[in-house]
Amino acid sequence: MANGAATLFGFLALASMVKLGFVAGGGHDYAMALRKSILYFEAQRSGVLPPNQRVSWRASSGLFDGKANGVDLVGGYYDAGDNVKFGLPMAFTVTMMSWSILEYGKQMAAAGELRNAMDAVKWGTDYFIKAHPEPDVLYGEVGDGDTDHSCWQRPEDMTTSRQAFRVDPQHPGSDLAAETAAAMAAASIVFRGTYPGYANLLLVHSKQLFEFADKYRGKYDASITVARNYYGSFSGYGDELLWAAAWLFEATEDRSYLEYLAGNGDALGGTGWSINQFGWDVKYPGVQVLAAKFLLQGRAGDHAAALQRYRQNAEFFVCSCVGKGAVNVARTPGGMMYHQRWNNLQFVTSASFLLTVYADFASISGRGAVRCPAGAAQPFDILKFVKSQVNYILGDNPRGTSYMVGYGASYPRQVHHRGASIVSIKRDPSFVSCQEGYSSWYGRQAGNPNLLDGAVVGGPDEYDDFADERDNYEQTEAATYNNAPLLGVLARLAASCGGLKEEEYEQETATPVMNRTSSSSSSLPATAIAIEQNVTRTWARRRRTYYRYAVTVTNRSQRKTVRELHLGVSGLQGRLWGLEEARYGYVPPRWLPALRPGRSLRFTYVQPAPAPANVWVTGYKLV
Repeated sequence: MANGAATLFGFLALASMVKLGFVAGGGHDYAMALRKSILYFEAQRSGVLPPNQRVSWRASSGLFDGKANGVDLVGGYYDAGDNVKFGLPMAFTVTMMSWSILEYGKQMAAAGELRNAMDAVKWGTDYFIKAHPEPDVLYGEVGDGDTDHSCWQRPEDMTTSRQAFRVDPQHPGSDLAAETAAAMAAASIVFRGTYPGYANLLLVHSKQLFEFADKYRGKYDASITVARNYYGSFSGYGDELLWAAAWLFEATEDRSYLEYLAGNGDALGGTGWSINQFGWDVKYPGVQVLAAKFLLQGRAGDHAAALQRYRQNAEFFVCSCVGKGAVNVARTPGGMMYHQRWNNLQFVTSASFLLTVYADFASISGRGAVRCPAGAAQPFDILKFVKSQVNYILGDNPRGTSYMVGYGASYPRQVHHRGASIVSIKRDPSFVSCQEGYSSWYGRQAGNPNLLDGAVVGGPDEYDDFADERDNYEQTEAATYNNAPLLGVLARLAASCGGLKEEEYEQETATPVMNRTSSSSSSLPATAIAIEQNVTRTWARRRRTYYRYAVTVTNRSQRKTVRELHLGVSGLQGRLWGLEEARYGYVPPRWLPALRPGRSLRFTYVQPAPAPANVWVTGYKLV
């Protein structure tokens, strides 16, 4: 990992010496895409805009945020196409921008973008310092989605509620506080060399927030209920607590944080969750990749066994994304990873970042290939897959559309974004009311008057189809957390002008793999949970044979209780009874919140085929 941003500024002088552009024989200008991706964050700024603001159609906004609550909350970022400042996705955005800099800051410097990237991080952390006025108080939202969505206004014209919402000991929010702690810890490393006093201040806030999050436990959307319909905490707060501990260990080398990470892996789900989705809500894959990094760097000490279990789940993620797992991420006909219709690209960019850093970790450590159920995944092959995902976003897809606004010849023109879709206040300062925005601007068939340069929109559906329409918010709305993980990936690709050299990985390819951990279909400890399927009945109807399967899920632990069990089911062609569908797979019925040692859960399903459905454990906690 980079030793802070100060050591990277020496590379700024190299920018003029490095020729950036299209790869030989054609390709994408990753350096240009990187510049645009960072520029996008300036369009999302709230507060008093600085003299060096480059997105000229924006002006200062939200200048009285926090005043009604007796606190200064001016600043920060609007999350997407609205005018609300949501703390959880903003913190995740800053964490991922910081991680991008820490891993690929040299490459950003060579592209001349390191300073802009650091400015983007600092715009967020300056706000977090304001939002944390007391050790056990954190403001997690300004404005609310309900009133904001009834208006279509430029941020400079806002007349909607700017009420601020907070978490405190009586109204806890462990996930929000811990994610903010992670952001400030990661950012402290970014600024350690250039602004040591500022970096130390960020660490003070980070440590206080982590202690607050751990001591007063609870989901933030139970305290800030107005966030629930927009950024609900589906995965709970266990992942954020582990995530914050990992980043504090990275920032401080204080082994108490590593002990927390290792000692709470079972209880908080870090060693129990094996999931192929990473984003603002679920951080488990990110924690697992960081833990694997500590292990591969030889920093685990007495905690090697615990971190090895984290690493198993990190490799489950890798194998699943590249298509070599027992359970794989779906892909569109054009090759894009696909999770959901609404803003699918957020998961493509975040997965691409984790895959990139894991491939680089594996290569640098000399561990080489990741052993997957369907064969080894070499670092070079992982990076080739990442490049295919980035190229898809930039236009190599069946529609020939770039899903980064302003990049390429064809890109979305009707982005779902209030500020971009209404004439700039600098061009026409006439006030635009809530309803006037809807009647005069929202429904216009023309493209937006302002270019939201560099924004990565939600993207196409499972068939690679995309409708460039302003009211199609599932596909045309961009978000800060779409772009943040992409910064590091683009910097990595720009450094080699898009070329990936297989010879860089020849040594790792030849390394023996007998001592590496193999990922199973669930990447879980072999004795934790057992799944057994049996055919209990068959019958024929209309020339088809139907099979009823009974599935038994058993807690094989002798002393610990399984809680928050999540199961994945794929290949199901009939009905299922005994489970409830949830955000991340299926969960037991509400009357069965836990499995005590030796106890089992049973459910059934009908399959019009002799092959059973694939059932696996997505996640659980052992308490």
